[in-house]
Amino acid sequence: MKYQIIPVTPFQQNCSLIWCEKTKRAAVVDPGGNIDRIQNEVTKLGLVLDKIILTHGHIDHVGGAKALAQATNVPIIGPHIADKFWIDNLPKQSQNFGFPHCDAFEPDQYLQDGDNVQVGEQSLSVLHCPGHTPGHIALFSAQSKLAWVGDILFRSSIGRTDFPQSNHQDLIHSITEKLWALGVDVEFIPGHGPISTFGEEREHNPFVADQLLL
Repeated sequence: MKYQIIPVTPFQQNCSLIWCEKTKRAAVVDPGGNIDRIQNEVTKLGLVLDKIILTHGHIDHVGGAKALAQATNVPIIGPHIADKFWIDNLPKQSQNFGFPHCDAFEPDQYLQDGDNVQVGEQSLSVLHCPGHTPGHIALFSAQSKLAWVGDILFRSSIGRTDFPQSNHQDLIHSITEKLWALGVDVEFIPGHGPISTFGEEREHNPFVADQLLL
């Protein structure tokens, strides 16, 4: 699995363009905005966009999804249906976060824990990881030992839990029971900021390091 991180929106959200090197089939993970920038990367790399995948319903991750789907005629996949209320509330999110107006939309498919999403000949496992939002998912490529975790976990930090239906204990459980189980050598791409590994976070993250949770 190959990827290109494309920072989007004033929040510098890590939108990812991911693709199968053999087939050149691609997906966009969390197109929060700046869809021209995303489409330019697809064209520059000679890829065929198949789908849009959403980790959760916050506007900086989904704000460009509907426009990109309409422009490219591809389906929107994810997040888990428990985040439907966030996507339904996109017009209000636009106001609250100072974003341009964003219409609500209905994903073509919601994802559940244990689902698999194909990108060309590459397969991504879906993990339902509530906490930051109730319907948050993570994506894992076992072949590449790569995970896309949205706003669950960051380098030296964790996702906020002060939003409606957020839950701190659920977030800690999602990190320590779902993400850590994937392996210490797995590299992860967070929703914001630099890449890290689960091993690095288990050793040094001041919120979820192993020694803090004994």
